[in-house]
Amino acid sequence: MDRGNRLRRTFLRSAGALGAGLLVGASASIAAQHAGGRKEVKEEPDISPAEDLMREHGVLNRVLLVYDESARRLESKEEMPMDVLASAAGLLRRFIEEYHEKLEEEHLFPRFVQAGKLVELVSVLRSQHEAGRRLTDEVRRLTASKEADRVRLVTVLRQFVRMYRPHEAREDTVLFPAFRTIVTKDEYEALGEVFEDREHALFGEHGFEDTVADVARMEQALGIYDLAIFTPRLP
Repeated sequence: MDRGNRLRRTFLRSAGALGAGLLVGASASIAAQHAGGRKEVKEEPDISPAEDLMREHGVLNRVLLVYDESARRLESKEEMPMDVLASAAGLLRRFIEEYHEKLEEEHLFPRFVQAGKLVELVSVLRSQHEAGRRLTDEVRRLTASKEADRVRLVTVLRQFVRMYRPHEAREDTVLFPAFRTIVTKDEYEALGEVFEDREHALFGEHGFEDTVADVARMEQALGIYDLAIFTPRLP
């Protein structure tokens, strides 16, 4: 069996195992709720809008690692399972571009423009969202091709990573902290509920956790899941 087939089988086996685990977890939760009140179901802690957006940036960062590794393999002409890269681009489209960025565009950007604060930054961030979607379209097109243009694919992956690393860093260190200064406490807390409701409506009750698990399976398929491999060997 060649390496590509082994990677794909590992990817699919991991997906099946996770699905089984989720079913077991769900069954246990239901059993606890119907055990005569003996078990108290723990409520999820409240998450602020900024924390919610920043942990979603964590998901984005892990997908950027998948993109980095994919580009490295393509450049060095190593085996590259295109289905894993296609899954990464699909997750970016669903979770980042159609959900996370839409929250920013609908609830953050207009408030900054109305307040007359960080208007130039907001304009650049919005244009980068649009550029990112075009790049994602290109990644999905190329990974769907049986004879993918590897040189072009590497260029697109590198462009995406190069843009989004400073993009998310600027949001985390400038935009999100400033957001607290242009809304009231009540408005800020209400937005936390809006974000949570949107997430549950689109991805289910455990949408964030399921998305993190999806990224982990991609990392495992590419051999980059073990965090220790990123530790440099010092003399």
